[in-house]
Amino acid sequence: MINISIKRLVYSGPRTFQLDVELNSQSRRIALFGPSGSGKTLTVQAIAGLMRPDSGCIKINDITLYDEQQNIFLPPQQRRLGYLRQDYGLFPHLTVEQNIGFGLSKGWFNPRRNSLPDAARHWVDAFELQGILQSYPREISGGQQQRTALARTLAVQPRLLLLDEPLSALDAGLRHKMREELATLQAKIQIPTILITHDPDDVLVLADEVHRMSEGRIMGACHPSDLRELQSSTPSITLDALKMA
Repeated sequence: MINISIKRLVYSGPRTFQLDVELNSQSRRIALFGPSGSGKTLTVQAIAGLMRPDSGCIKINDITLYDEQQNIFLPPQQRRLGYLRQDYGLFPHLTVEQNIGFGLSKGWFNPRRNSLPDAARHWVDAFELQGILQSYPREISGGQQQRTALARTLAVQPRLLLLDEPLSALDAGLRHKMREELATLQAKIQIPTILITHDPDDVLVLADEVHRMSEGRIMGACHPSDLRELQSSTPSITLDALKMA
């Protein structure tokens, strides 16, 4: 179960952006759908602990990650969430092996070569990354970069997956292939997922419940199959000038 009730006023020069999100769901696969600037990424950053709301609370399966009234704010490393960013966030100076093991390493030092823990080795095998473990991110394809980022994310055994436009950097053919691979992964691991996207095709394949966002608020929820009809019947919304999501 996911319970989110947060507010945050964001400043950018003379402009302000009000994030005011209420989301309560028991669905295992949730999509936040909306245009750039609607507040999707800010919402996920708040869940991940990368942005502190001004007020409200965030609970995942009755575990409180943030509660302003009780002065609770768990740092990101204590939340056990997997956050896959749009650019994958791979460290260019680390090999694929070191990137995957990074979240499992202790202290300030980068993971050593040839020292991948069993928890990470499982995902190396699952994503067929054995042949590129000593390669650097710049030396591998977009699909391999995504699989590497997913392996790193899943190695920490997260209680929730946050996917921020995970397919937008891929070309059309690879995007379709990786979309299907993500859907297969969702069915296999049974970890709850919150997906950020502006693509209805992502929603249809990767979500069971869609929450439509605009101007910092959730405007309503629907089934993925109803999304296109709602889009066609809703007037277009001017994108927020801050472009913050």
